[in-house]
Amino acid sequence: MREAISQALMEEMDRDPAVFILGEEVGVWGGTYAVTKGFYDKYGPERVKDTPIAENAIIGAAIGAAMVGQRPVAELMTINFAFAAMDYIVNQAPKLHYMFGGQFKVPMVIRAVGGGGRQLGATHSQTPDAIFAHFPGLKVVSPGTPEDAKGLLKQAIRSDDPVLFIEHATMYQVRGDVPDEEYTIPIGKSKIQRPGSDVTIVTYCKGLELSMKAADELAGQGIQAEIIDLRTLRPLDMEPVLESFKKTNRAVIVEEGWKSYGVGAEVASRIYEEAFDYVDAPILRVAQKEVPLPYNRTLEQSALPQVPDIVAAVKEVLK
Repeated sequence: MREAISQALMEEMDRDPAVFILGEEVGVWGGTYAVTKGFYDKYGPERVKDTPIAENAIIGAAIGAAMVGQRPVAELMTINFAFAAMDYIVNQAPKLHYMFGGQFKVPMVIRAVGGGGRQLGATHSQTPDAIFAHFPGLKVVSPGTPEDAKGLLKQAIRSDDPVLFIEHATMYQVRGDVPDEEYTIPIGKSKIQRPGSDVTIVTYCKGLELSMKAADELAGQGIQAEIIDLRTLRPLDMEPVLESFKKTNRAVIVEEGWKSYGVGAEVASRIYEEAFDYVDAPILRVAQKEVPLPYNRTLEQSALPQVPDIVAAVKEVLK
């Protein structure tokens, strides 16, 4: 995953001189998760800009640069720090094109690391994806495979709209095939990551990794789960979800964020509204426990959704 994201950034910087990177420790240090390692030496300080520890300044500068024709990629060390720049992210960048009648475009990407599992404590381990997906004008992308990460990031950089690109903190070592040839993946298109006929599992990002493992376990018990990877939270592509649900008549939604007011709540509501006649069992959601995430590893893991939680939910809807 790390290599795929790095490749996407480097290819787009080589392709378009308007693309540049800014953020804390992205230059000399090479990024907190080493995604931009070597970029400073290749592109220099004009295109790989180390910034002060000031998220408002990072996102504000990116917005200004985007409005005058640049394509900034702003890195936030963690999505939790996005709260320090909330006004810029949800109240400025997504609305400027609309409020100025299309006279301005804001072609910028915010890369942010989210999720728990690295023992970073309650204020550094959150999955607030649904909060940002609430705001029209801001595209929210969160891939679950290296192939999707590269293709979606390249498309995000080329987009004329602001994109929040969420990477999971525990997934940089995830391995997967990535095409050698040039490619992009459209933003706002869900994907069937595993075909099945008995139950539909809807998920994204870290949830995909867990759901694939759960599906392997379920297959050994004769249960074939179809896995739909949302990949993008806004715009939300429900068509593959609804098509799958109309075939299986049962659904489990897996997310790492809290269940209350979450992505799963939105997806479940859409299924009930648009495919109610196909419902054969209540739609279940698997999510994080409703507590600030603990630092202690055992407690942290017990609060996060796990493979047995998904397996149990699937068996429940198949009763």
